[in-house]
Amino acid sequence: MPFTRYLIIVLFLNAFIISHAAGQQKAKFRVLAFYTAKHDQAHISFVHEANRWFVQQAAQYHFQYDSTNDWSLLNTGNLSKYQVVVFLDTRPNDAAQRTAFETYMRNGGAWMGFHFSAFALTPSTYPQNWDWYHNEFLGSGQYVSNTWRPTSAVLRIEHKKHPVTRHLPVTFKSAPNEWYKWEKDLRQNSDIEILLSIDSTSFPLGTGPKQHEIWHSGYYPVVWTNKKYKMLYLNMGHNDIDYENKTNKELSFTFNNKEQGTLIIDGLFWLTGSRR
Repeated sequence: MPFTRYLIIVLFLNAFIISHAAGQQKAKFRVLAFYTAKHDQAHISFVHEANRWFVQQAAQYHFQYDSTNDWSLLNTGNLSKYQVVVFLDTRPNDAAQRTAFETYMRNGGAWMGFHFSAFALTPSTYPQNWDWYHNEFLGSGQYVSNTWRPTSAVLRIEHKKHPVTRHLPVTFKSAPNEWYKWEKDLRQNSDIEILLSIDSTSFPLGTGPKQHEIWHSGYYPVVWTNKKYKMLYLNMGHNDIDYENKTNKELSFTFNNKEQGTLIIDGLFWLTGSRR
């Protein structure tokens, strides 16, 4: 074979291999995360940790992860570029942004929300003034109370065969977290499918010092979805911080927990309909 012809074949094969490899690494889906990261050091810690963790997972599982604290990007044109929207700590307050998000979800968009993204309490800085989001979409209504200090809980799978939970054991110990109680009983809502709840072996949950911050009994859902939308809410998202000594030192990390990492990654792939 003439050398020139051999060289052309080699160059063609190299180009094919490079092109094929690039195609194999193409992002399976695109994720856009919004955050505020102000005021509460525990939530700020979680947001920074989440952004580092999601970037690592995106490289491993071949999806694109973008994050921003510019909530004006929550608009119809920008959302059309992404398959999943994530709320890391808060929710939009602007009416146009809320409308854009509701339209996105009603038209088949997907959402994953953490911890404080579901918080609403009237009166507070985050009042319940968005009925569609808190009452219909999340189904939880207003925040009622929480445990304190942030502590680990034993979580129980409510739906073992669901794609989000099928790789998890029936029960597992979570990372430390501040757990929320809600106004509405999600078990009474036929649109809501509860995937994880706090197992009774967790009680008493919380250390106080206030007695109402220690839970001794009750039913508390922590991860659920709404069958009418492609959505997944996770109550995790509050790292433990050394407030008492005023050092603001991080005492725990949400993503150090293997099971929670599996839950979130499986959740993303389920929301996008992609194969892991």
